[in-house]
Amino acid sequence: MMFRTYSLLLLAFMAAAATSSASAVKQTYIIHMDKTRMTYLDDILGGSRKWYEEVMDSINELSIQEEETSPPQLIYAYETAMTGFSAKLSIKQLEGLKKIEGFLSAVPDDLLTLHTTRSPHFLGLHSGRGLWNSHNQGTDVIIGLVDTGIWPEHVSFHDGGMSPVPSKWKGACEEGTMFTTSNCNRKIIGARAFFKGYEAAVGRINETMEFRSARDSLGHGTHTASTAAGAVIPGASLFGMGKGFARGMMYTSRIAVYKACFLAGCANSDILAAVDQAVADGVDVLSLSAGSVSRPYYHDTIAIASFGAVQNGVFVSCSAGNSGPLHSTVGNSAPWIMTVAASSLDRSFPTVVKLGNGKILHGASLYSGQETGQLPLAYGENAGTIGADYCSGGSLFPNIVKGKIVVCKRGMNSRPRKGEVVKMAGGAGLIVLNTETEGEDLFAEAHILPAASLGASAAKSLMNYINSGNSTASIVFQRTGYGNPAPVMAAFSSRGPASAGPYVIKPDVTAPGLNILAAWPPTVSPSRLKSDNRSVLFNILSGTSMSCPHVSGLAALLKSVHKDWSPAAIKSALMTTADTHDNRGTSISDSGSSGSSATPFAYGSGHVNPERASNPGLIYDITADDYLNYLCSLNYTSSQMSVISRGMSFTCPKESFRLQPGDLNYPSFAVHFNGNCHNVTYRRTVTNVGSPNSIYVVQVQEPEGVSVMVRPHVLRFRELNQKLSYEVTFNASPETWNSTDWSFGSLVWGSGICTVRSPIAVTWQQLEE
Repeated sequence: MMFRTYSLLLLAFMAAAATSSASAVKQTYIIHMDKTRMTYLDDILGGSRKWYEEVMDSINELSIQEEETSPPQLIYAYETAMTGFSAKLSIKQLEGLKKIEGFLSAVPDDLLTLHTTRSPHFLGLHSGRGLWNSHNQGTDVIIGLVDTGIWPEHVSFHDGGMSPVPSKWKGACEEGTMFTTSNCNRKIIGARAFFKGYEAAVGRINETMEFRSARDSLGHGTHTASTAAGAVIPGASLFGMGKGFARGMMYTSRIAVYKACFLAGCANSDILAAVDQAVADGVDVLSLSAGSVSRPYYHDTIAIASFGAVQNGVFVSCSAGNSGPLHSTVGNSAPWIMTVAASSLDRSFPTVVKLGNGKILHGASLYSGQETGQLPLAYGENAGTIGADYCSGGSLFPNIVKGKIVVCKRGMNSRPRKGEVVKMAGGAGLIVLNTETEGEDLFAEAHILPAASLGASAAKSLMNYINSGNSTASIVFQRTGYGNPAPVMAAFSSRGPASAGPYVIKPDVTAPGLNILAAWPPTVSPSRLKSDNRSVLFNILSGTSMSCPHVSGLAALLKSVHKDWSPAAIKSALMTTADTHDNRGTSISDSGSSGSSATPFAYGSGHVNPERASNPGLIYDITADDYLNYLCSLNYTSSQMSVISRGMSFTCPKESFRLQPGDLNYPSFAVHFNGNCHNVTYRRTVTNVGSPNSIYVVQVQEPEGVSVMVRPHVLRFRELNQKLSYEVTFNASPETWNSTDWSFGSLVWGSGICTVRSPIAVTWQQLEE
């Protein structure tokens, strides 16, 4: 009787919704449901999916009865990472849905954007030693990648010598356009594509340009998959540059592909479906190199889905975003996500620009042809019409630029596209200039004509020279260089503090993300231009999309060594052992701030050091309840809490017993002072995962204007997995209030063997309510 009553309620909703006009504008919504209010339906129907199927049956019945009706369209049902579904609805249909028992919220679907031969060596990984010895290189760890798919025939994904697929695996290899079950093997053990939300937003996928399957037509997913888990390939290079062994961070791990990103972006509803399925399939690590602007967690699809993943023991690594160096641009900032910034390797692809006045400027390029002679320079109005300073399409005058090196500013179109515009106009070369905001990042690109990228300081020198009149230059390509100071924070890497949830420092860590060599589909040109008919097996890309899979692979490595560690434990180990100095022993610099020292708002805890992370000494562990208590401290409503918790039974403590936001057992300290707060005390608990009998003594580098007191200052452990707690009190100096927005320090526990470091970031401002 209960089921019949509920079905009648659904039919009533659908009937009311059907009164809307067939021409009513519809939009895809992600619907969050309260699982606790649907438990009795689970018992009757055998699961929430059955309920959604019942909804669809009701819709179909009404569609038959009302021929002029445009019924709601169910797109996905979510069961694992979140509770709810996505559907295409009119406004009236949405209003009717809100009356259904268990409804929590509806969020409009939108599109997110997609945010190595040298990397392992630079990260301190060596064959046969440490994390890369045969004992640690198990093959039962599964990395799931939510991206643009994969090119399965690539040599990086061959399965020679691999053992059978782990018995725990529940996934599948789905067939689709140019993809069959035979494309999976013991390396690629699962492949699925999610495009219903994307097609609802932009129309049916054009299969002459993209694949309605897990096959990669863009290259991004193939690149990230091989960075995380690609097999060992000797002699990998791009046109002979960067030559060496290509291999993923955990090259023996399995790969599960969840394609949710396409030419126009990634639909939130598809990402939710991909994460939901990945968790159900049994992945150990999820890598997601996409995102959008920071928003409250209950409106953040990736935050919601990843919380469900972490609840199920899955480590989630996400890119921080490419909107730096502006502050508060970091995305994917939920505390249960490992948020990864991008920095450089010690390898470069140097190019020399020789000016007619004898001055030498240093840049970067992946052009594989010959150097230019000394040629005239053309820029701006002396090269064409409006847009010529950016080399936008049709802006250059062939009669002016023919045989010249054209100078263009970054922006408006891609750097390779600028080269295409110049070449079509008859230009002989290209120099791309960074602005002061874009800093000193030197992007190496596989241009189709002689070209170089210059950092902001070199660009300024070049413009001064051009303005002097009668300017000439030549471009000389030096191919591959090593031994540069590194890491250096990339200017494009998004920065903290996070605008949503500023009570934890974000990003968490940095990893190599500038000019990264990895696998590439042979059908996609290295410049990604249609006019470029070159085919390569490896390509070089930059972005936090490239740094994220480095950390995903490292997390898989740690999981293979420490099988009982939680996602938070793995995250803690990577954070507390990270480096804050470069390969020359000086503080990591920031190319987005004229080479000055980087701060935790750029690199979080520092640059990942995997060998040290395998033996961190102490870890800061966090449970799902701890995260929910943190949300309570942010004064989330019960419905907002339920959206994230999937309706799991949880009640916030009474206000007098609630923790402060800063009490989350996070491996870093974000401290906020305003006019009403001059001192705060935070509590942390550490777990001993090192020597059973060990003593740790604290050392503090105090932020400017803040005194720090730690109680106790010595932690004495007597056994493995023993937990001990400490308190940290931060006292603000009023004199510092108007002198700075932020100040930074660190808290370090040292045992003589292990060093456990936590950054401190102090914000001196009134927080927005």
